[in-house]
Amino acid sequence: MPNNQLISPYQAKYYAYELSKRASSDSTEKFGATLMDAQVELNPHQVEAALFAFKSPYSKGAILADEVGLGKTIEAGILLSQQWAENKKRILIICPSSLRKQWVNELADKFYLKSEVMENKTFNAKYKDGNKNPFDDGKTIKICSYQYASRKAEFIQLTSWDLVVLDEAHYLRNVHKNPESTAAKIKAAIKDYKKVLLTATPLQNRLDELFGLVSIIDQTVFGDIKTFRKQYVNGDVDLMDLKDKLKPIIHRTLRQDVREFVPYRERIPITQQFIPTKEEKQLYNNVLEYLRSETIYALPRAQRHLMESVMFKLLGSSSFAIGKTLEALIKRLNYMLEHSKIVEEEIISWFEQEYENFDDELEDEEVETEDSLSEISILDKENIEKEIANLTEYLLLANSIEHNEKGEKLIIALDTGFTKLEELGANQKALIFTESTRTQQYLFERLSKEKYKGKVLLFNGNNNDELSSSIYQKWVADKNNYGKLTHSKSVDIRNALVDAFKSDDYQIMIATEAAAEGINLQFCSMVVNYDLPWNPQRIEQRIGRCHRYGQLHDVVVVNFLNSENEVENRVFELLEQKYNLFQGVFGSSDHVLGSIENGVDFEKRMLEAYKKCRTKEEIDTYFKSLEEEFKEAIDQRIKEVQSVLFENFEGSVINKLRITYSETKTFLEKFEKWLWEITRYYLQSMADFEAEDFTFTLHENGDRYTLNKKRTDARHYRIQSEVAQRLLAKAKAENTDNAHLIFDLASSPIKYRELEQLRGTRGLLKISNLAVTSDIEQHDTLILTAITNDNQVLEEQSVRDLFNLAVQTEKFLKTDVDELERQHQKNKKGKLDFLEKSDAAFMQREFTKFEHWADDKIRSLEIDLKEERHKLRELEREQHKENILAEELIVLQEKISKIKRKYNRLRQEIYDREDEINEQRDAMITEAKGKLTRTIKEEELFTISFEII
Repeated sequence: MPNNQLISPYQAKYYAYELSKRASSDSTEKFGATLMDAQVELNPHQVEAALFAFKSPYSKGAILADEVGLGKTIEAGILLSQQWAENKKRILIICPSSLRKQWVNELADKFYLKSEVMENKTFNAKYKDGNKNPFDDGKTIKICSYQYASRKAEFIQLTSWDLVVLDEAHYLRNVHKNPESTAAKIKAAIKDYKKVLLTATPLQNRLDELFGLVSIIDQTVFGDIKTFRKQYVNGDVDLMDLKDKLKPIIHRTLRQDVREFVPYRERIPITQQFIPTKEEKQLYNNVLEYLRSETIYALPRAQRHLMESVMFKLLGSSSFAIGKTLEALIKRLNYMLEHSKIVEEEIISWFEQEYENFDDELEDEEVETEDSLSEISILDKENIEKEIANLTEYLLLANSIEHNEKGEKLIIALDTGFTKLEELGANQKALIFTESTRTQQYLFERLSKEKYKGKVLLFNGNNNDELSSSIYQKWVADKNNYGKLTHSKSVDIRNALVDAFKSDDYQIMIATEAAAEGINLQFCSMVVNYDLPWNPQRIEQRIGRCHRYGQLHDVVVVNFLNSENEVENRVFELLEQKYNLFQGVFGSSDHVLGSIENGVDFEKRMLEAYKKCRTKEEIDTYFKSLEEEFKEAIDQRIKEVQSVLFENFEGSVINKLRITYSETKTFLEKFEKWLWEITRYYLQSMADFEAEDFTFTLHENGDRYTLNKKRTDARHYRIQSEVAQRLLAKAKAENTDNAHLIFDLASSPIKYRELEQLRGTRGLLKISNLAVTSDIEQHDTLILTAITNDNQVLEEQSVRDLFNLAVQTEKFLKTDVDELERQHQKNKKGKLDFLEKSDAAFMQREFTKFEHWADDKIRSLEIDLKEERHKLRELEREQHKENILAEELIVLQEKISKIKRKYNRLRQEIYDREDEINEQRDAMITEAKGKLTRTIKEEELFTISFEII
């Protein structure tokens, strides 16, 4: 179609139906509109995984288990966007507390989806406003931690979720062991809803874990845990049988499968050692001894463990960070003396300001309510006064320290790192992480005195410093950022700071943990862990900001290490050598990271080491014990089992991904073209169009939209946007009476071989939409029928191609439409027959699953019977031995009688249970049949006569 020619109303209507139709669950086309709307680069394995999750209309969910770094969040985002587009907006994401904000950012930045973190503050505010179930409003995607989901299980269960996503789902792998556990409470609360589990490690230590994870999605894949253990854990294990059962529910892509589409870079580790000054050592030892005290009045009992952990981190960060914390503790103690009571809120608020992860880690803690003291005893008063005296002494020492040796060594570390970046040909940029906002400010001032003056940025949870505010104001005023504006200051200021860091104006970004969540800095190739977290998953998150898809160079990872701190050295050794976090193509492997049940638990072990171990011998003993635990957790045998169960042995994986890539790309191109043509047709007099760049500006308000995702001076034009939805509704309601359409093949820049053979012919054409609805699936199918006047039937693709041509509209040529209608009914029957075959295949797979479930249940009983029969034969052999004593014979006979009774009881139980199990199976099959009973409604778009010239 010539660039300047507008489409006809018939094309507008056809395009609108194509763009808004609901594709069947197993169609590659399903996510066409979703992917077009998403601000992500297309990767075929992610589309494959998203399609897998609900490939069957019967699907209750899936476990998406791609290796680390392949984008499981993107896969889930595609699914969430599709649900949202289908008006299924009750969506819940349960994840580790440290990932909650990252999910909010990823959904907003990449998929334009609104979400909110559910925590006490949010929940209570909604509840006070009259919402008796704050989880249930269908306005935003709800995100909460595992701990919070467990505490609010009752409210979650009362919400009719369209989809529940469980991130880092291996946290739930032992769900079957304890009915009172967090995992069990969550499983019970979401049992009736569709679920997607995300984990790079579906199997870590025992095959039982697979039973646990699969049972969260579907209780009918395996019988019960007892049956599962008999079949797959005890004795000879039929791994191929297990693999067959897992195949419909677990999808795993390996990095080796996608190297053609996703290039990887290495990590290059550099260790920067430092020796603290005498004053710094003294301060460290004083505070360490204080934290080892049996009683500490300054820290609330309920949060003492967490606050001690934070203080250790601040102590290792800088004297400035710990100094201000000591001030806050002294203030609290003085208040207690003055008022003879405890106030928690103020000290908690202080820790939240000083240490940005405090909220997340508090969420992970199971804390008791603080018992407020109405009166402080004379002994308490004396102890508090002593504590104040000690803390004041430590504070004076902290305030006397003007320079930190660690900070001085940062200058050297940056020089070393930048030299390496120059060798690699990478940008001279560094991302420095610290755990303290106070240390962040100190480093900003220290680096600004050197050659980096004016080249340093700050990034934290508030971003309210003068420089950040200035950068934000300029960014908002820049018309080139028009398309990036979200009108949420917190989101926009993050984007402004990232853009500033990417520019030539700035070389260094000093960040707190806020930067480890949801921002992408592929243009930077150096990460500096000025303060190294104890939690390996947090380290992985940090490095992953730069070492990710799109990174063009190897990434330099600089880690600071106090060479005289024995515990710190052993922790670093564990992270570097055992967890392998700092080198290789993808840092720590899935298997290794997955062995950490919870990063917070790992941190607790590190804190325990600091508090308990005073001598080098005690430290050695402690870490040897820890390494033994770790060694058991990454058992080689389990690695081999993982390989059998989850690796793809078909050589067709790459070819399949190529096909998916090609098909999805084709859909995207078609969808963009259709939306663009509809927009031009309806807004021709209401907007200015830049045809070569797929951009338009509305006359009414000056709003600019673009389909070019690289443009930042216009809004991303999406199918789900208000403008597009309004136009699609208008096109679908278009009055398309019978008419004669002349398709201009001669002026088309694209050559259509099949249509060339039809040039000069006339005929009739009809398009209708079949809306197919059942309890578990709704989708649309377009029937395109065209015949020439000499009764030649056009292929469906040729009909589609016709509507890509320039069209002239004239008066309908009256002719006999009977033959067209006969052919149309034939085409309709073909679609319905195909649907029937698809339904049969879906049902067959479902019925087979139920058959296997019943067989497993019965087999478990048969194994018990076989074991009793074996015992019986052994005893019978014994009683026929020569020289057996009468006394022994009597004992044996009693045992034989007892086993015979049990044997007969089991045999009878098998008959009874077999009938019961088969009845349950038949009921499942009947229910499955009913779910796929479809109603079909046909709607005609138009009937026309046509001519091809």
